[in-house]
Amino acid sequence: MKKLIIFLCFIFTISAFPFIASASTSCATKYPIVLSHGMGYTDSGMLGIGYWYNIPSTLTSNGAKVFQSNQTAMASTADRAAQLKTYVQQVLATTGAAKVNIIGHSQGGLDARYMISNLGMAPYVASLTTVSSPNRGSSVADVLLGLDADVDGWISGLVNEIYLWMFGGEENSQAAAQWLSVKFMTNTFNPETPNISGVYYQSWSATMDFPPILDKVLFTVSWAILEWYEGSNDGLVSTWSAPWGTYRGNQGGSWFGGGVSHVNMCDQFLDFTPFFNAPGFYVSMVSDLKGKGY
Repeated sequence: MKKLIIFLCFIFTISAFPFIASASTSCATKYPIVLSHGMGYTDSGMLGIGYWYNIPSTLTSNGAKVFQSNQTAMASTADRAAQLKTYVQQVLATTGAAKVNIIGHSQGGLDARYMISNLGMAPYVASLTTVSSPNRGSSVADVLLGLDADVDGWISGLVNEIYLWMFGGEENSQAAAQWLSVKFMTNTFNPETPNISGVYYQSWSATMDFPPILDKVLFTVSWAILEWYEGSNDGLVSTWSAPWGTYRGNQGGSWFGGGVSHVNMCDQFLDFTPFFNAPGFYVSMVSDLKGKGY
């Protein structure tokens, strides 16, 4: 038993530290990396912590040129995509690069998809990697908006209160939710936002375990909604919704750590997720893009 306790403490300890590696060029891609954040992000990050935490610095130390977009925290995907376009154009002008590789987490992946397909930016994007993006929508948004007739009004009200507490009560929060519903994504967004030839699309998902523990308790209600409607999920996006383009797989972490939540996929909270090292995961992802010539 003593040896088991020591082993578990060791695992928790190494999981709590950033990905450590000697300076290398493993992430020196042909085109610069643009990290596109999800909803709820502000200049001060999440709870005053940068949205991607240790990911940008780890990628940079491994040779990548990394840029972080800053779309409006709460807005429709179309509005955020227009802002992302402006930012990508600035990156291209600054670096002199012909294209960029975009890695989008959550709504940030949808912003990039819309920008590529509908805003004339396909010639300037080499690859798009969506990480826990609701590519087929999220039933949490449908319940929040009362789009499911089988859901009692008090449930929608509860979800709405939790949603506003987590992401803020900005006037555009409802617009953001409308663009993330399963019905909208299925009937409108995806038919009008096809993949464009010449751009490499790939995707990743994540899963939490029951019962939600550690930071995962924040997603207990949304996890339960998604489990009921869509199956396994990370608290906000399911493994049914996340795959897009070439599906690269799922990140599950450890059962005793509660799995990997939606925000763990962008290195929250504080780089601590047992058996999942977010910076290391992104190093592997970007190294693979380099190997593919992007």
